Amino acid sequence: MNGLRTHLGISLRLHFRNKMALLYGYLFPLIFLAAFWVLYRYENVPLLRHLGELLTVSVLGGACFGLPTTLVSERERGVWRRYRLTPVPTWAVVTSTALARYLLVLSAGGLQFAVALAVGMTWPAHPLDLWVAFTLVAFAFIGLGLVIATLADTVPAVQALGQCIFLPMLIIGGVAVRLESLPAWAQHVSAFFPGRYAVEALQACVTGGGFAATRFGLLALGVIGGAGCLAGGKLFRWDAQQRFAARAGKGWLGLALAAWVAVGVFAETRGRVAPKVVAEAPPPAAPARPAPTPPPEPPWMKLTEKDVAALDFRTPPDYGVVSPIAPAEEEPDDSLREQIEEVRRKLPTWPPASAGDEIQRVRNLICVCAVPDAIQMPLERYLPRVVLQQLTDTYPKETLIKLLTWIVQHPEDGTVIDDLSDLGVAGAAGDPNLVRERAYFYATKFIARLSGRIAD
Repeated sequence: MNGLRTHLGISLRLHFRNKMALLYGYLFPLIFLAAFWVLYRYENVPLLRHLGELLTVSVLGGACFGLPTTLVSERERGVWRRYRLTPVPTWAVVTSTALARYLLVLSAGGLQFAVALAVGMTWPAHPLDLWVAFTLVAFAFIGLGLVIATLADTVPAVQALGQCIFLPMLIIGGVAVRLESLPAWAQHVSAFFPGRYAVEALQACVTGGGFAATRFGLLALGVIGGAGCLAGGKLFRWDAQQRFAARAGKGWLGLALAAWVAVGVFAETRGRVAPKVVAEAPPPAAPARPAPTPPPEPPWMKLTEKDVAALDFRTPPDYGVVSPIAPAEEEPDDSLREQIEEVRRKLPTWPPASAGDEIQRVRNLICVCAVPDAIQMPLERYLPRVVLQQLTDTYPKETLIKLLTWIVQHPEDGTVIDDLSDLGVAGAAGDPNLVRERAYFYATKFIARLSGRIAD
C-alpha cells in the first residue's frame, strides 16, 4: 500500500508540472461547455439537460487520450522500466495510475460543473447519485484507456486509436448527438458503445429519477470498466522494446471486447435500444355541462392589446441556431424544396390541424416548426413561413394574435406533437419540454410579425 500511495503522489505531481497536460485536461472540457452554452443558452435552465453529455466528454478526453498518452510517452522515455526495478507489484502500479487519472478527471468535471452553475445552471436533482455515476463512467473509460495504452506502441498510435474510438462515440454513440436525432441503425450501433450509457446514467442523476432510472446503464459501465481494467492490467508493458505484436496473452483483449458485445446484445434482446421518451399526460377532460347552458366564451377571446404588449419579445435572432426563420427572399436548395412543398401541400388536411380546440390546433401547427428546430434539421429555417401562411389562411389576424398570445402565456398547457411523419418529416426530438420551448419562441415571433412589431 505504501508503494501505491507513493506512486499515486508521483503521478499527480508529474501531471501538474506538465503545462500541456493541464491545458488539454482542463481547457478542453471548458471549450465543449462554452460550445454547448452558445447552442442552448436560450433554454429555461442553461446546460441542465446537457450536463450528462458534457461530463462524458470530459471523462472521454481524460481517459481515452490523457491516460494512454501519458502511459505510452513515459514508457518510451524509460520511466516505467525504472519503476520495474522497485519492489512495487504490477497491480499497485496499475491501480495507482488509474486512481490518479480518476482524481484528475474528477477535478476537471468539478471545474466544468462549477462553471455551468456560474452561467445559470441549477443544482442536479440527485447530487450524490451524480458523483457515484461519474465514478462509474470514469471507471469504464479508464479501463478503455488502459486497453488503448496496451495496444499502442507509440504516442502517435495512441492518438490514432483514440480518435477511432472518440469520434464514433461522439457522433453515433449518443454523446455529442442526441440519440433521438440519430437514424434507427445508429441507435442500434450505439447500444454497443459505453458513451451512450454514460450519458444516460449521468443525465438521469441530473434531471431524472437517479439510480432507479438507470440501473442497466450503471451495470453496463461496471461490466465494461471491469473487463477493460483487467485486460489492461494483464497486458501491461514496462518497456518500450516490448512490442504489442510480440506480446503473449493477447486473448485478454477478447475479454474487453466481449464486455462491449455482451452489453449491446443484452440491450438489443431486452428492447433497450430506443431512447427513452418521457410521455406527457393528456390534458384533463373538460367537465360536462348541461345542454341548455351555452358554452362560455373562451378565455383567449378576452385578451387585449395590453396583454400582447406585455409579452417578452426578446427571442433568439432569425439567423441563429435556435428558432431560425429564413428571409422571405431566400430560396431553399433543390434537395429541400420538394420536402418543403410536400409539407405545404399536406398541411391543410393534416389531422392534428383540426384536432382539439382552437388553441390546441394552433399549438399543433407550431410544432411543425418546433420539432425540426429541436432536431436541427436542414429544413428548419423554411417551415416557419409555411406554417405562418397556413395560420393566416385559417384565422383572421386579430383572432390569430389572441390565440398565439394565449399559447405564449401558457406554454405548459395542452400537448405537443413530436411525430411529423404524416407530413414527410422524419425524426423526433424526444423531449417534449424542448419542443414546448421552441414552440414558445416561434409563437412569439409570429405575434411580432402579425402585430407589426417587426418588419418582415
